[in-house]
Amino acid sequence: MWLTHYFLFPILLSDSIVPTLSLGIGINYGQIANNLPAPAQVLTLLGSINISRVKLYDADPNVLSAFANSNIEFVISISNGNLQNMTSAANAQSWIQQSVQPYISQTKISCIVVGNEVLGGSDAQLMSYLLPAMQAVYTALGNLGLSSQVYVTSAHSLAILANSFPPSAGSFLPSIASYIQPILSFHSQANSPFLINAYPFFAYTDNPGEVPLDYVLFEPNNGTVDPNTNLNYDNMLYAQIDAVYFAMKAMGHTDIPIKISETGWPSKGDPNQVGATVENAALYNGNLLQRIQEKQGTPANPTVPIDVYVFALFNENLKPGPTSERNYGLYYPNGTLVYNIGLQEGGNLPQLNYSASSINVRNSIPYLITTNALFAVFLIRFQ
Repeated sequence: MWLTHYFLFPILLSDSIVPTLSLGIGINYGQIANNLPAPAQVLTLLGSINISRVKLYDADPNVLSAFANSNIEFVISISNGNLQNMTSAANAQSWIQQSVQPYISQTKISCIVVGNEVLGGSDAQLMSYLLPAMQAVYTALGNLGLSSQVYVTSAHSLAILANSFPPSAGSFLPSIASYIQPILSFHSQANSPFLINAYPFFAYTDNPGEVPLDYVLFEPNNGTVDPNTNLNYDNMLYAQIDAVYFAMKAMGHTDIPIKISETGWPSKGDPNQVGATVENAALYNGNLLQRIQEKQGTPANPTVPIDVYVFALFNENLKPGPTSERNYGLYYPNGTLVYNIGLQEGGNLPQLNYSASSINVRNSIPYLITTNALFAVFLIRFQ
């Protein structure tokens, strides 16, 4: 069948539970760029499009400070390069004291993602650090009285699956069983979700002749039936989610919710990246938003609304890899829309005066007072 292989793809890119975390849509705020607006501008932009949940790939103090006393709820992250260090209880506690405690009284921090796509890689040493780091961070939160406010998890690519079709036959790679089983037990005990990064785009662009575009874009189609459950799947993302649910069930866990920590569609790609267009990106994210607003669940879990962090807020001009990697944003860095998915009713990047303290230290170009001037600098610099 055409879906047998294409549910399972290593992610090339780089979300029941805590009561304060609402279901719905969040956004990934990546910062691998030198032309992004200052965090204070981003705060106003997010308010204008009614986004109140943001996932960071670090614990950037400039962002966390700028968002103080806002209604934005943050997921922050510990990088793979810091996992070994985090296996030490003392180091984990020190990190939380430096990266969480100074901000959490004014900036909502609900989750710490420890590592990204570790089990989908090939580094066994890194894999061995993952659970001890998660446990150390969780223990440190408890020691500091924060475990009721912040949950601990990790994000995984779908490369952790050995089988994904039909969804009811979902299973984890035997080679990671010794890692995944205790991690699932950790989630069960800590009451935290299992995060997956899922990109149907890769399935389509790798084999557009066999994978129906309507199926991956949530457009009307006949779908495909799981022969074991007789459940009909009319889109790939839901089938991927249920495949992970069934993989967890095969390991004895039906008590762990799944959240989508990354999903999206690029608006531009290389010539061989079929389907990377503005039109398809708008359809994918727009149709996904509609289903989230309808509080849809997957066929195997119809009463559990899907919970998604879209990738990403901005195009990131310094991301390595193919052209698509730099073109997942809903917005260009100057704050104009790449495409509209229905969130942006008048959403716009505000014009602000900048002080040295408000400029994101990652940016290498000075910010100008108006967004038009900023855009002009962007055009000159990157033509």
